[in-house]
Amino acid sequence: MRTTSPNKLKHRPDQKWDTGDILLPDELAETPLDFATMFPDRPARPVEMEIGCGKGTFLLGRATFRPELNYVGIEYARPYAEHCSDRFRRHGLDNIRMFATDAGLVVKHTPDESLLRLHIYYPDPWPKRRHQRRRLIQPAFLDEVRRILVPGGQLLLVTDHRDYFEHMLEVIADAPGFARCEFPRLLAEDVHTVGTNFETKYIEEGRSVHKAALLKYI
Repeated sequence: MRTTSPNKLKHRPDQKWDTGDILLPDELAETPLDFATMFPDRPARPVEMEIGCGKGTFLLGRATFRPELNYVGIEYARPYAEHCSDRFRRHGLDNIRMFATDAGLVVKHTPDESLLRLHIYYPDPWPKRRHQRRRLIQPAFLDEVRRILVPGGQLLLVTDHRDYFEHMLEVIADAPGFARCEFPRLLAEDVHTVGTNFETKYIEEGRSVHKAALLKYI
């Protein structure tokens, strides 16, 4: 995922984020996730997950708009994960938990049929041909996504990179158990598609934004 924000994260060397109970220990991602334990005051709520949270702008807006849901964010760059956690704490959001670790590890340990939606916005496109095997959207990953989504759950993808989007469409076309569907409304305000920092920057630059929504039907 892209972890470098359009605006560099301002953080003094002596500044420490207060992550509260939001940023979870890395070792929790190495065992099967227990959402009821992660959200002890909200154990039965549906769960959505975002891979690559950056500064947390999307999750902040989403969790505020749909407070009846629980959210798990994954951001590999620890300074950004700490920033997100502090930001969510300051906004009084008790329905978000964060991991600062590899997304593949978290997905691997996510229980079967436990997610309502998986959000992946502006992932690293790895544009050089020799690096494209590192792209997140691959057939094996789609198999894992199908496993962890509830029936009727959605995988939501947004990118500004046309070549990567065409790659996504090729992978999607061959993925069993999924059907294309309309991209849902995710935020209270009509702020572009998902309102991330990257999206705002790209639209201001006149770049095209490509999106796809998949629904798990089996």
